Amino acid sequence: MQFKIARDALLKPMQLVSGVVERRSTLPVLSNLLLDIQGNRLSLTSSNQELELSAEVEVSDVQSEGRITASARKLFDICRSLPEDSEIQFSISGAQLRVSSGRSNFSLATLPAEDFPKSENEVDTIALTLTQEQLSELLASTSFAMAQKDFRPYLNGMLIEVDSGSLRAVATDGHRLALHTVQVENNATEKQRLILPRRSAIELARLLQDPEELVTITGGASHIRAQMSSCTLVSKLVNSRYADYERVIPRDGSKSLVGNREALRQACQRAAILFSEKYQIASFNLGSGEFKVVARNPDQEVSEESVSVDYEGDPIEIGFNVSYLIDVFTAITTDKVRMELSDANSAVLLEPVENYGASFVVSPSRL
Repeated sequence: MQFKIARDALLKPMQLVSGVVERRSTLPVLSNLLLDIQGNRLSLTSSNQELELSAEVEVSDVQSEGRITASARKLFDICRSLPEDSEIQFSISGAQLRVSSGRSNFSLATLPAEDFPKSENEVDTIALTLTQEQLSELLASTSFAMAQKDFRPYLNGMLIEVDSGSLRAVATDGHRLALHTVQVENNATEKQRLILPRRSAIELARLLQDPEELVTITGGASHIRAQMSSCTLVSKLVNSRYADYERVIPRDGSKSLVGNREALRQACQRAAILFSEKYQIASFNLGSGEFKVVARNPDQEVSEESVSVDYEGDPIEIGFNVSYLIDVFTAITTDKVRMELSDANSAVLLEPVENYGASFVVSPSRL
């Protein structure tokens, strides 16, 4: 393997794929990048066995083809440290990868390409294409509700639900739930359900940098693939059955208010100043035309703030984890938000007034 490539052409794809690499891994090859030069195309691939990320870049000067793996961190640091507009030469010498540019020369340890994990080929049961902007909004409005290190594997991920003409993302940690649906053409003849691991959902969101560019998503029983012009992400799926999330969505709330989303978010944000990470339960008092947020902490410190809302009904006091509401008000991007609930012991349903397919549910907390 021997080729030359412009440093500036290599830096961005190398940075994209290096984000998946684990600094410390029980398998040394997982700390490496797979470099595969075929024809005039260089493929860079990283993997953590659950998630694989690859990017391709065109190479104009190829002396010989080949495949090898070397330290992802060292390759990226070398590439980043070299001057702009410089040219880098790669070649294999014995068990070493030689990297040269100008008067700089490096010899890096390698591991065989055959040791690098391969993603499995399987029959795709879903196929759809949407814009990066659509997918980015879908992930941004739901990913915050995923659990972390829950004993129920499906909660540590995001449900991807494909139905005829629609794509839905759902996430919940058992205390709050977020779902977002977009209309998109697909090949589904019946509802398909896949669970994307938390790390994969976050990594996919990071890759969406061009709102107008298209993303093609395909998947089967055990894998999902998201293909963009700059890179391709392949992820294993969580092997579990997702909960019946529709059962927990309240649809018959007798009390409804409409308020300014940003005013409500800021009121909750200020209430959170008095709280520690361990305790963030605030009292929310709903009365005629106002929504009062009251925060009290163990040091007997108190904050009160009222926000004007459209509400006519019986007064009610209910407790919520204020950080959960902040997350929802941040995820919603419209000016107005609607909140519906039945009583102080029932979950609240939050939706944008200008509904763009997103719904959020937050369970109450004991005061």
